[in-house]
Amino acid sequence: MDEIQKRILLEVADLHSIPEGAYNIRANGVSAARNTTANIDIVSKADGSGIDIHIKPYTVNESVHIPVVLSQSGLKEMVYNDFYIGEGCDVVIVAGCGIHNCGNQDSEHDGIHRFFVGKNAKVKYVEKHYGSGEGTGKRILNPVTEVHMDANSTMEMEMVQIKGVDNTNRVTTAELAEEASLVVRERLMTHGDQQAISSYFVNLNGQGASTDVVSRSVARDTSYQKFDSRITGNAACTGHTECDAIIMDQAKILAIPQLEANDIDAALIHEAAIGKIAGEQIIKLMTLGLTEAKAEEQIINGFLK
Repeated sequence: MDEIQKRILLEVADLHSIPEGAYNIRANGVSAARNTTANIDIVSKADGSGIDIHIKPYTVNESVHIPVVLSQSGLKEMVYNDFYIGEGCDVVIVAGCGIHNCGNQDSEHDGIHRFFVGKNAKVKYVEKHYGSGEGTGKRILNPVTEVHMDANSTMEMEMVQIKGVDNTNRVTTAELAEEASLVVRERLMTHGDQQAISSYFVNLNGQGASTDVVSRSVARDTSYQKFDSRITGNAACTGHTECDAIIMDQAKILAIPQLEANDIDAALIHEAAIGKIAGEQIIKLMTLGLTEAKAEEQIINGFLK
């Protein structure tokens, strides 16, 4: 991998070097590096369109890294990755995609990830998106995530996009069995004329299932964001979804929180707030010696943590 690809890898996966444990690093449409372990196997799909990741039951304290790097202008790809997480596992999965585009053609990565989480398993999933390059070609990312959770399993998803992606349409669906729990934390910032659409559709099918979907975002310049979240309670369950957004300049934000209760004991809550940075917050920081621009930056950084 060249220096640009290594820098993107650092941004999307926090990797300074080849990670320990299992990994599959994809660069410009091909596998650049792969490693498996005794408990985690990574196999290419027969048609070459992606990989299958099999994690043996009761695997604990292990990780899987599957970052994607694009540095070739005009490259467009669709990848299918399936994760089979065995019963009783406790693992971390780090994905993400970075696009560096210095050309005049659009570069695009569309990834479909399917998770099959076994009984009593615990998964932390981190997905970061990043764009860079001075070319006029766009950096486009369209991730689709499907989650199927067995009884008493838990999954925490950290979805992050802070810089450089021109267009994204993120769609996440989840099906939860009894006592399963899904937590989603999205952090997003758009600028320029970027567009970002995030959709989360969670079905709480089993008794005691729960979810907490929270998005924090900042829209600057003339960018556009849409947050669409729908929780459906089909049993005695609990669900919460929240959108908290800062709007700046001439940006536009649309928040659509939705709840559907199909059981008398489904307890569902939604919240949405969109507003500008409070003037007194900026003034307070300026009294401490910060410029107005630095004060704004400090507030945004704290908000998106």
